[in-house]
Amino acid sequence: MPWRLLRVIEHLLTGALISLVVTARCRLGRPPVWRPRVVRWWHGRLCRILALDIQVSGQAAERALLVANHISWLDIPVLGAQGPIGFLSKAEVRRWPMIGGMAAMAGTLFIERGANRFAEAIASVRARIRNGATLVIFAEGTTSDGTQVLRFLPRLFAVVQDQDSVDTASAEPEPPQLQPVALRYGRDIQPDPVAPFINDDTLVRHLWRVLKNPGIAVQVSFLPTIDPRGQPRRALADHARTAILAVLHHDNPPLPERPPSDLAMSLSRSCKA
Repeated sequence: MPWRLLRVIEHLLTGALISLVVTARCRLGRPPVWRPRVVRWWHGRLCRILALDIQVSGQAAERALLVANHISWLDIPVLGAQGPIGFLSKAEVRRWPMIGGMAAMAGTLFIERGANRFAEAIASVRARIRNGATLVIFAEGTTSDGTQVLRFLPRLFAVVQDQDSVDTASAEPEPPQLQPVALRYGRDIQPDPVAPFINDDTLVRHLWRVLKNPGIAVQVSFLPTIDPRGQPRRALADHARTAILAVLHHDNPPLPERPPSDLAMSLSRSCKA
């Protein structure tokens, strides 16, 4: 147990050093071409240190918006280890010591809070995907205990809507692909009790429980893409959630609407200290 904790600390310091190198090179106008490979390696090594036994079916689509159910901060390294997959985060995270620099190095797209910034956020996500990125959102807007999938907040599904249905000023021939991703922690139908990061938990307490655990099985299912053309946001959100529920074998009834958070995509809880 102490040895695993030391390995986590060493790994975090390694990530901080890498982020300093990447930041310096970017400021010199020479962004390193090896960054995606290093980011994937960093996520994968963290998963190995934490003894996450990851089983994957399917693969991430290119130039796509991935939408996944959200159980834990562990979702981030688990997905990040599968390929050049970026994440969305509230802008404040960029200023957090160590974490902000590492998130920027990993290619996180930082979004300003506020309803008046929504159009700008959608344009930023769409532009990043158009330039070759694959990004993931956690459309529940928070984490769950793994026994259910909360109803998806529809606002960010505007990213994959037909462009002329969102703003007619800059129509594109094809919207980005939409791909549901199902995450399950545990080796059977019963979810793993250690993995969920919920309620008033803190990152330090949760990390300690993970390190004391001999290992956690994780199942990642990249599901068939959804054609978003002609579909409203709510329909896209429900379609993606239904596809994930089918894989997880959850018989969830539709949940009531919730008021959307300022940033429905989120490391908002994942980086809580």
